[in-house]
Amino acid sequence: MKSSTTRAALVIAALLSAMRADAQITNIRPADQTGINVFEAPKQDTIPFKGVRIGWGGAFTQDFQNLTHQNVASPVLANGVNANQLIAIGPGFTTAMANLNLDVQLAQGIHVDLTTYLSTRHHNDTWVKGGYIQIDGSPFDVKPLNNIMQFLTLRVGQFEVNYGDAHFRRTDGGNGIDNPFVGNLIMDAYTTEIGADATVRLGGLMAMVGFTGGASDGQVTSPGKHQPAYLAKVGFDGQPGENLRVRLTASMYNDAKSTSNVLYSGDRAGSHYFDVMENTTSTETGNAWSGNIQPGFTDHVASYVLNPFVKYYQLEFFGNIETATGAAITETSNRTWRQLSGDLTYRFFAKDRMYVAARLNTATGEIVGAPIDVSVQRTQFGLGLFVTKNLLAKAEWVNQTYNNYPTNNILHGGKFSGLMLEGAVSF
Repeated sequence: MKSSTTRAALVIAALLSAMRADAQITNIRPADQTGINVFEAPKQDTIPFKGVRIGWGGAFTQDFQNLTHQNVASPVLANGVNANQLIAIGPGFTTAMANLNLDVQLAQGIHVDLTTYLSTRHHNDTWVKGGYIQIDGSPFDVKPLNNIMQFLTLRVGQFEVNYGDAHFRRTDGGNGIDNPFVGNLIMDAYTTEIGADATVRLGGLMAMVGFTGGASDGQVTSPGKHQPAYLAKVGFDGQPGENLRVRLTASMYNDAKSTSNVLYSGDRAGSHYFDVMENTTSTETGNAWSGNIQPGFTDHVASYVLNPFVKYYQLEFFGNIETATGAAITETSNRTWRQLSGDLTYRFFAKDRMYVAARLNTATGEIVGAPIDVSVQRTQFGLGLFVTKNLLAKAEWVNQTYNNYPTNNILHGGKFSGLMLEGAVSF
C-alpha cells in the first residue's frame, strides 16, 4: 500500500510540475508585458524536447465605465415604443472577462494551442475560442525537411486569422495587456476560422498565405452557397538602427461567397463599451458590440490593409489604412468602407513600466438607405502602469461621434464620451 501511495504521489507531483504556468512551450507569444510589440509568434526553437509538456495560462480584465451618450434621431415608434431612444446608462462596473489558455508541446517544434473564453460580455458561460496545431519543425529527421522548416511555420485548425497587424494589439475578451487602450478599432477586423496558413520568414522579410472556410464555425449544409476565404500577407520587420525598429505589412482577405462571413463581427467576447448608443431594449449579450461599426458584409467581402509600425527609443507609432468592400446576402450591389487609424505610445519609467498613448480612428462608408457616406470618429487617450509584468492598470478617455446618419437612424447626431478604468492580468 505504501509503495502504491508513493508512486501515486510521484505521478501527481510530475503532472503538477509539467502543468506549471511557466512550462516551456516553444514559439508562442509571451502572455505578459514582454509580449508587447510581438506580432507573429516567434520562431526560436531553442528548447530541447524531452517529452510532452503542458502549460496553463489565463487573462482577466475588470472595467469601470463612466460614459455618457446622446443622439438627436427622430422617433421611430413600434408598439408605442421609440426604437431610437437611448438606454439610460451611468457609472458602474461591467462584467469581468476571463480567458483560459492551454498549450501543449507535442514534439520538437510542434505544439497545440487552445484558448477558452470563461466569461465574456457576449457569452457569460464558457465558450471555446479555437484550437490549432503550430508546426515549426519537421516531425521526421530528414535533412531537406529540416532545412525547409528553418524558415517555414504552418498552422492548421481553428485560429485567429492573420489579417493585418491590429489583431495583435487588440483586447481579446480577458486579454487586454497588449492594448494601450481599453477599446479596439471602430471596425474591428478579427475572427477565428477553420483552415490553414503557411508563413515564411527570411531575415526581416515575411510572407504568409492561407485559406479558411470563410466562417467562424464549420459548414456542411447550404452547398454552393459558400466558398473558401483566401488570405495573404507580406512585410518587413527590421532594425535599421540601434534604437529604431521599422515594420510594414500589407494584408488581404477575400471571401467571394458565404452564408455568414464575420471578418468584422467575429469577436465573440464583445466590446468593452457597454450599452453605448443602444436603445432601451439593449441587453448585455444581445447588443455585445456597442460602439463598433459592423458593415454587414455577410455574403462576400474583400479587404485590404496596410500597417506601418515604427519604434524609436520609447516612442511607438502604429497605423491602420484599410479598405473593405462587400455586401449582405439580401443586397444586390457592393458597398465600401474605409478605415484610418494612427496611435502614438510613449513608454517610460523603470524599464517602460508606464506609458501615455493617443489614437485617432475614423471609419467612413455606405449604409443601406443613406444618400451619402456616413462616418464615425473615435479619439482615445490612454495612461497605463505595469504594476508587475503580468498586471496592468490603465485609464482611457474616449470620445466618439457619428456623422451624416439619416434622421431616422438611432446614430443620427450620436456621440458618446467619458472615462474607462481597467485592470488587466495575463500570465
